[in-house]
Amino acid sequence: MISAKVGNLPSPRRAGRFAAAFLGAAVFLGLGVVQAGPAHAIANGQPVPEGSYRFSVKLTMTGIPTANGGRRNSACSGALIHPSWVITAGHCFRDVNGVRVERPVADLTTATVGRADLSGTNGHVATVVAVRQSPTNDIALVRLDTPITDIQPLRYVRTTPQVGQVLRITGYGADNSENPQPSTILRTGQVKVASVATSTLGVTGYAPAPDTSACPYDSGAPYFAESKGKRPVLVSVESTGPNCPHADVETTSRVDTIVPWIKSAIGG
Repeated sequence: MISAKVGNLPSPRRAGRFAAAFLGAAVFLGLGVVQAGPAHAIANGQPVPEGSYRFSVKLTMTGIPTANGGRRNSACSGALIHPSWVITAGHCFRDVNGVRVERPVADLTTATVGRADLSGTNGHVATVVAVRQSPTNDIALVRLDTPITDIQPLRYVRTTPQVGQVLRITGYGADNSENPQPSTILRTGQVKVASVATSTLGVTGYAPAPDTSACPYDSGAPYFAESKGKRPVLVSVESTGPNCPHADVETTSRVDTIVPWIKSAIGG
């Protein structure tokens, strides 16, 4: 489940997802060192070929302060929506009290863009220098220190999603919630929209399996619609859900309801 997986703080959905934020804190308490895990991500998903979905982003946080005065590391997923801006989950940036903040919380936060295999050299690595939190849902925008001009950003939808709509997710999370580790390989799967609320979408697994789902460190991962011959369109962002893998409803944050805020935050 791509959910609030940040590092040291519990996630709104589940400690596992937010594990990137919470498990990172619980599992790697103190030093919070996250070791590179196996090449898995998104429970029951598939690896993404190098060169595909290049707008996908791996956020790596090194040295996040903990309540006991220590440091931990964590990670989230996201998507490039502007040469200088990445969209992700708001809970990926929280202080030691679990409060979402408009600033990088780690000593260093980097964004790897356009690299399906993190052991390779494709794409770019930029530093996150600013954070903007959505006023209405679990979404944040992060600004990069260097614009990325050779990767086409992901467009975002302006219309209301529909129940039954098929969406694709890409993320660098774990493949299960037991002792999760961030993936070194970008993975993907498909889900169906199960419910539409004011600021969220509920989604359930569709392909390759009914329990294809987001996992810890997938927080902020993009859910996007695909149409033959057209560019993909961002519909929502991973927020929280049950322990993965699962065939239940995952909670994601709608993008169409905050388009005016996005345009204002990134300057048009």
